Amino acid sequence: MQKVILNNGVEMPILGFGVYQVPDPAQCEQSVSDALEAGYRLIDTAAAYFNEEAVGAAIKKSGIPREELFITTKLWIQDAGYENAKKAFDVSLKKLGLDYLDLYLIHQPFNDYYGSWRAMEELYKEGRIRAIGVSNFYPDRLVDLILNNEVVPAVNQVETHPFFQQKVAKNVMEEYGVQIQSWGPFAEGQKNIFQNEILAVIGAKYGKSIAQVILRWHIQRGVVSIPKSVHKERIVENFNVWDFALSDDDMAAIATMDIRKSEIIDHFTADTAKMLNGWKIHE
Repeated sequence: MQKVILNNGVEMPILGFGVYQVPDPAQCEQSVSDALEAGYRLIDTAAAYFNEEAVGAAIKKSGIPREELFITTKLWIQDAGYENAKKAFDVSLKKLGLDYLDLYLIHQPFNDYYGSWRAMEELYKEGRIRAIGVSNFYPDRLVDLILNNEVVPAVNQVETHPFFQQKVAKNVMEEYGVQIQSWGPFAEGQKNIFQNEILAVIGAKYGKSIAQVILRWHIQRGVVSIPKSVHKERIVENFNVWDFALSDDDMAAIATMDIRKSEIIDHFTADTAKMLNGWKIHE
């Protein structure tokens, strides 16, 4: 497993396993178990995914030493603010059945995320979280947070894939030492990505699937990725990306696919702010 070194010296696997949109407890637990068996050690969940307990059950049953795992979860908008963030962290930790987290992220740049960040800075200094970061923070909000706080986020998890390559945002993150991580590394299947001709030609050259080509592209860009699947054969396939490398020509061909915007969610609209703030995960 290739790893990246975060801005505080913590090592993070460059390829992990995500569980977004896997709310069924049994299915989630089984998929995480399959991922751990396949060799994944980074598992990414969130309070808003409603599956932290299932992830925790799979971790416990795996028997893998805790120090070999890298577990991420996220703070939802409803629980933003200093006191609320501390409570939500304890709830997530209990659901996961863990003593500490490897990475805790602010899930969205809404509500009192400054209060949340102060709480997370304290939890980090207490050793209860090995690294803290954010998700869906575009350059303006990311830089503003960095300039007005003590701890620089170790990670920023954003939508990035061949159709939305986030080159400007990635450059800003690199300037401030923030590791970029991809959610939706396969564009959530948008624009028939699994039938894309450019990717298919590249895959045929190496005897690899389009999914494997995409993950290899992320890796070679230094982007941490968390592909999701509930199918064991695809979980295994997605992990099998270490025995080939894309050429400069391949990387250049994929670069032409960038449309420079999301077709999944636009974080800059009032409707998105209203929708996400209205998404309640508890009473």
